[in-house]
Amino acid sequence: MSTAVASIPLKKKFNAPKRYTLEEYLVREERSRRKHEFHNGEIKLMAGGTDFHSMIGANICSAIWFALKQNQKPFTVCNSEMGIYLPEFDKVYYADGLVVVDGKSFWEGNNKLLLNPALIIEVASKSTRSFDRDEKFEHYKTIPSFKEYILVEQSKPQVESRLIVTEKKLETSIETDLKKSILLPSLGIEISL
Repeated sequence: MSTAVASIPLKKKFNAPKRYTLEEYLVREERSRRKHEFHNGEIKLMAGGTDFHSMIGANICSAIWFALKQNQKPFTVCNSEMGIYLPEFDKVYYADGLVVVDGKSFWEGNNKLLLNPALIIEVASKSTRSFDRDEKFEHYKTIPSFKEYILVEQSKPQVESRLIVTEKKLETSIETDLKKSILLPSLGIEISL
């Protein structure tokens, strides 16, 4: 004869997410097939972009590279494979594109973590638009070399440029006409939409 024993629910332990050092993150990222961002000890998987998102990022980086080459400007254009390290927030972001002026500077010589972009490009989607426009931009503003932010909408023809004139002054321009060009004052060029 068996007797039933009432089960007593065990208290679940709350496990805080594992925290990593930047060095541990870099080792894991090197081995990973997918990209992750680093947020002050936490590793966050990046959502995969759409083919349209990827094409927009590639097209704008190519247009900027071509304009800089034609004008013989000494800049470096990078795609979304280059990480941007923000020491003040201990974060690593992957922008959709960026431009460096006056030579690249890396965190502790690590050529995967750039410290000095002048222009940063983000292709906004429904899920990233708010973060890209606000919090991410505020984080990017802590980079001393950062001068201009380009937000490209992927759901409609719209490119927004934010030029940092001074710490307290920002000039914003928005272009929606695909037959026009957008001026990139931080680079001294313009590109056709």
